[in-house]
Amino acid sequence: MERYVDGFVIPIANDKLDAYREMASEAGKLWIEHGALEYFEGVGDDMEPDMDGIPIVTFPQLAETGDDETVVFSFIVFESREHRDEVNAKVMEDPAMDPDSYDSEMPFDPERMAYGGFRSIVNYEG
Repeated sequence: MERYVDGFVIPIANDKLDAYREMASEAGKLWIEHGALEYFEGVGDDMEPDMDGIPIVTFPQLAETGDDETVVFSFIVFESREHRDEVNAKVMEDPAMDPDSYDSEMPFDPERMAYGGFRSIVNYEG
């Protein structure tokens, strides 16, 4: 089955990581409730991998993080692009997404977030 994935790379201030985790946990529940197949959020751990001399761009370089920041890599899996569009429309209509319902400010700068939708070209599942 061809899956569709929304992917995100987000620079986060280290002192806002707990607030981000709380927000992401609520978001994950919302996306799954509205039909997403999988919701994943991961915080940078091995951000300077040894690639045996192969030149690469690391996630911190890509996200242009500062010394007091880390990178979150996240993705949401859907059945197809059409399914993604349906689920995202339901999520955006959900009252939980109303900006007036937020108690605190966003724990990251959305203008620094990288986002894209990806159709699968290779997919293995264990």
